Amino acid sequence: MSPLLQTFANGSALAYRSLSAAAAGDYESIATVTGTGSNFEITFNSIPSTYAHLQIRCFVNDNNIGSAINMRLNGDTNANYTRHRLIGNGTSTSAAGGLNLTQIPALGNAGLPTTSLTYGVFIWDILDYNDTNKYTTVRYLSGQDSNGSGGVDFGSGLWLNTAAVTSITLRANDSGSSFTTASKFALYGIKSA
Repeated sequence: MSPLLQTFANGSALAYRSLSAAAAGDYESIATVTGTGSNFEITFNSIPSTYAHLQIRCFVNDNNIGSAINMRLNGDTNANYTRHRLIGNGTSTSAAGGLNLTQIPALGNAGLPTTSLTYGVFIWDILDYNDTNKYTTVRYLSGQDSNGSGGVDFGSGLWLNTAAVTSITLRANDSGSSFTTASKFALYGIKSA
């Protein structure tokens, strides 16, 4: 593919490459779910095995402000998960980790709102989800801003199981939490290169 040229008023030009149609088509929408105001879990079932990786993009609020969101794979509720995370809020940073967990905690206050009208956003990558020769690695990036306060959370987790991932559940952590009707969850399949 030849580069596109951007010409400036002074006559100089800058060459850059555009995304090819194949690159733009590497992500395919599998499913989208909206919060109901009363559900504390969102589950994507019957995930096709035809992709290299999966990605979930979310825009989330819940009715129990400052809750966490957690991930379980294939409905596994046993202590088969690990995680580590780096957290920053603009003035300080911290790190955390965990072993023998019953889910991968993805977001704390760094990713979910501190006020009722603030939404957290995050992106989950589920890598090599169909490879039955190794454990499944998950990574995420999340954040939120409440007019100057908020944070960013970057982390990863491991599901200590070699089964292909066929379902993913995202859960509000706190008792009584539920995802608001404006919360959106979108699952994408990522094609191999």
